[in-house]
Amino acid sequence: MIRRIGLIAGQNFSGWHKNARIWMTFALALVLCLMLSDQMLTRAQTYDASIQVFEPYIWTFGDSGSVLLSTVLLLVLFADMPFIDQATPYRLARTTRNIWLAGQVVYVVFSVTLYHLFLLLVESLLAMPWAYTGNVWSRTSAAFAYGGDGKVPVSLKTMEMSTPYACAAAVFLLMLLYSLFVASLMLLINLTAGNAAGVVGVLLINLYGYLLDAELIRRIFDIPAEVLYRANVLCGWLSPLRHATFPMHDFGYDYLPGLHVSVGLFLLLNTVFLALSGRRMRKYDFSFVQVGEGER
Repeated sequence: MIRRIGLIAGQNFSGWHKNARIWMTFALALVLCLMLSDQMLTRAQTYDASIQVFEPYIWTFGDSGSVLLSTVLLLVLFADMPFIDQATPYRLARTTRNIWLAGQVVYVVFSVTLYHLFLLLVESLLAMPWAYTGNVWSRTSAAFAYGGDGKVPVSLKTMEMSTPYACAAAVFLLMLLYSLFVASLMLLINLTAGNAAGVVGVLLINLYGYLLDAELIRRIFDIPAEVLYRANVLCGWLSPLRHATFPMHDFGYDYLPGLHVSVGLFLLLNTVFLALSGRRMRKYDFSFVQVGEGER
């Protein structure tokens, strides 16, 4: 069974080199990294200032807006889940529906992992001319943190309560789990209501997470500043996007969710969505159409 699942996942990867959507996704991810890390890299270049090699990645994707943008790009990769092509009837004849679906899930997991490794690699390579590898925050990050100009989302709390290597690993894990949460939700909606509904559903869940921001709510509803902290804590618990944002966690002196809570929540939701997708697959009505070469 494991071999058949691996073969199905591998066959999906075999068409990457001639799939325009794959190339476009990674090209857009490269542009996104260049845009979001521009302020920090410009400062490092201007003042010949050193930065820790993972800092551009940490500060770029330690912001909920950047996490959202990186996740939206995955819509290009996964909008057509489950991946049905000319070979699908043959595969279904040789195995069960659930094994075929498991192969698609393994493909999605590895695709998301490769995508986020690409983001980490690009950010690290961009920083390389001014970077050092020591597990110590740079003075450049400290200048942004204490300056508070907002151009780079450097969190002083993050610097005080973690180290660059541990922080980079946590940011990577949270983004990976959030992307898998979005992908598993899209898969369930696609199987239930169609691909268009899946795209709309993912956009809405991202929009919900983005709008559930304490500062935005304060400006819209003009709530008193003294209750802003409570609103921030509430948003931190209710927004999946905030759960995927490293600084929006409890480091021992507030009531935000801890890292273990967010990781556990994403794992639970992913398991539930995939289990529901497996049940829905039993009654899924396949529709096979002629597919051109190089497309799924």
